[in-house]
Amino acid sequence: MKGKVLVIGFGPGSFQHITDRARAAIRESNMIIGYKTYVDLIEGLLTENQEIVSTGMTEEVSRAQEAVKQAERGNKVAVISSGDAGVYGMAGLIYEVLIEKGWKKESGVEVEIVPGISAINSCASLLGAPVMHDACTISLSDHLTPWQLIESRIDAAAKTDFVIAFYNPKSGRRTKQIEEAQRILLKYRSPETPVGLVKSAYRDREQVVVTNLKEMLNHEIGMLTTVIVGNSSTVLHDGLMITPRGYQRKYTLNQAEQPLKLHQRLTKEAEPWSLEAASAVETPLRRPTPAEGEPSLRDLAEQALQMVSGDNDQTVTLAGVYQPAEAIFELAVSPGVANKKFTAPQLITLAEVVGENGVMEYTQDHQMKLGIPTENPDEIIEKLTQAGLLLAPVGDVLTIKACDFCDGDKKDSIPYAEELQRKLGGIQLPKELKLGINGCGMACYGAVKEDIGIVYRQGAFDLFLGGKTVGRTGHPGQIVAEGIEPDQIVGVIENIIRDYQEYGYPNERFFKFFKRVKQVQGFTHVDITPKLQITAAPCGD
Repeated sequence: MKGKVLVIGFGPGSFQHITDRARAAIRESNMIIGYKTYVDLIEGLLTENQEIVSTGMTEEVSRAQEAVKQAERGNKVAVISSGDAGVYGMAGLIYEVLIEKGWKKESGVEVEIVPGISAINSCASLLGAPVMHDACTISLSDHLTPWQLIESRIDAAAKTDFVIAFYNPKSGRRTKQIEEAQRILLKYRSPETPVGLVKSAYRDREQVVVTNLKEMLNHEIGMLTTVIVGNSSTVLHDGLMITPRGYQRKYTLNQAEQPLKLHQRLTKEAEPWSLEAASAVETPLRRPTPAEGEPSLRDLAEQALQMVSGDNDQTVTLAGVYQPAEAIFELAVSPGVANKKFTAPQLITLAEVVGENGVMEYTQDHQMKLGIPTENPDEIIEKLTQAGLLLAPVGDVLTIKACDFCDGDKKDSIPYAEELQRKLGGIQLPKELKLGINGCGMACYGAVKEDIGIVYRQGAFDLFLGGKTVGRTGHPGQIVAEGIEPDQIVGVIENIIRDYQEYGYPNERFFKFFKRVKQVQGFTHVDITPKLQITAAPCGD
């Protein structure tokens, strides 16, 4: 009878974090092989009929050899590992022993790897959300790996700004490795970099400490501790480590909480890689001052400029210095709600603030969308405002789209359009929403096709709701009211927008919201779209 080896990762050690498959695999095995501490952790899952083989800490190879030998005799053998069996566990050793014996998958003993929750995941969950971006694991045990190789891996991970999880950081005999790891990290990271120390995650003697790189060695660290070191973007909030999901730092007007950097997103102190921050006063989040003889960030930037301009006499290497992407300030500008004419000075100002590295895109909303690399958005805002431009945020916001009112000849409704812009333009919504405004009954600007459309006709406003502005099944909005008095139109639109803001689902377009809720501010949805059989488009509808 051909036997089987089940290499089982049972997670951090608590029963509620053991997967159903791991439980079943342990139950169906007639022999359990593992490190004694791990056997004790799953004692409640074992039965009297199972043979238990438990050995000491450094006897992994002998456990793997015994498991293969017993499987070859026809036994079903469970080899247990805490965390995940494939992350510093027994899975690799089992395969090594099998391969050395000439094992073939088709004819040899069966092998099943049962995954579990690794320490980097279980410990991260207790610390907050430190592993939200690129991360790596490094074992500081040099029992099987030369220390020189481990050192080079720490250096590379620190240099390239990985979040790092250190496994096996310290033991009774190995005390210097974690100190050397700290020394290497401090070459590249601020002493205030958040660090989490988790001992015995989800076990009876669990301990969680949140500290920083400078003070981490002042706390107890042992073999049962996992050390998680944040990257340059990791922040502390209410005792939790939080690493933003990405490095593309885009921000826009009227955005109090930025998507990446929490409340410190726009400060120079929170951007330790910026040239201005490099020469600023010492701050907790700032990258440490370069050691004597080491080039500063400004020196490196100037060297880079020389390299690309060809004005350099020496070959300069920039390798080894991590420089995250610049922050991108995004906004939209226009001459005004009704005015569609940019002046020459305004265009010159736009060219100056965008520069060679920014982006300026003309949109169908009669706006210029700008993307400007900058750490000083206030300066950009001031220049554009002084040029007489109307500024608006971009993204999932309300955009006012008005006609040119025939160059002001049909100007009666312009004040209402401008009031709507002042009160509602740019407010955050579940999804981008466009409010179209036409100054006469011709509606040549197409306001009736927008999410919300208002048309000024015979001294009053007609209201259209739920236009589908994109897709092959696009359709105009439903006319829900005629003859709304001018002094009422701003309040009507404001109430509709507030309902959508409060009750709309995230990413739900206004026409879907109107159809779902059936009624908004007394205006009832009627399905007027034709029932056509439309073949799905490859890129979506």
